[in-house]
Amino acid sequence: MAHDPRDLDDAMLAFWRERHISTLTTTRPDGTPHVVPVGVTFEPGTATARVITSRTSRKALNVAAAGPQGLRVAVCQVDRARWATLEGVAVVRDEPEQVADAERRYAERYRQPRVNPDRVVIEITVDRVLGRG
Repeated sequence: MAHDPRDLDDAMLAFWRERHISTLTTTRPDGTPHVVPVGVTFEPGTATARVITSRTSRKALNVAAAGPQGLRVAVCQVDRARWATLEGVAVVRDEPEQVADAERRYAERYRQPRVNPDRVVIEITVDRVLGRG
């Protein structure tokens, strides 16, 4: 069932606060899918999902290759019969305050990330949520 990201029930919001590994699906410049495990945070009030990564990672390069208009992506997490997918447009952010904010959010959901001077944020403006909680 598709949902507006700003209109999720308490169970779905709780699911996105629990500690789960997700997958991020991007497309390579040749159009083939690239799917990798990631930690992701979701801010329902602004419908923003964030993935921290190195600027040289394939996922960051895929998003950056799309240019300033961004790349359509999906992040998905599964826990037995519960699952949720966030879809939207991603851009790479490298501003220090944006990276620090994403690191803080990541630490709240997972653990303090290791130091990485090449860290960037894949920021996803979520426009669709699918799932079953």
